[in-house]
Amino acid sequence: MGKLERDFQRELIKDLKTIFPDCIVLKNDPNYIQGIPDLTILNGNKWATLECKKTKTSSKRPNQSYYVDKMNGMSYSAFISPENKEDILNDLKQTFES
Repeated sequence: MGKLERDFQRELIKDLKTIFPDCIVLKNDPNYIQGIPDLTILNGNKWATLECKKTKTSSKRPNQSYYVDKMNGMSYSAFISPENKEDILNDLKQTFES
């Protein structure tokens, strides 16, 4: 049986804090604004958001693509799953180092 999305998210938060030791990771309230990504990462004067998915083929809820696209235009935002985790973390490193 595969991992649940919350388990993936928990591991991802640990990884983010290891890779970016000074970052602040905020878990967003899904009931406040429908579609806002799960996590906001604050690192120095840069920020990013990530929407966690159990798999790359997991369904997207209403407005998730809209907010991921909108926030990606402002800073960095992406859907992240175990299948693309390394690529997204590399993109995040480039965003925070630029």
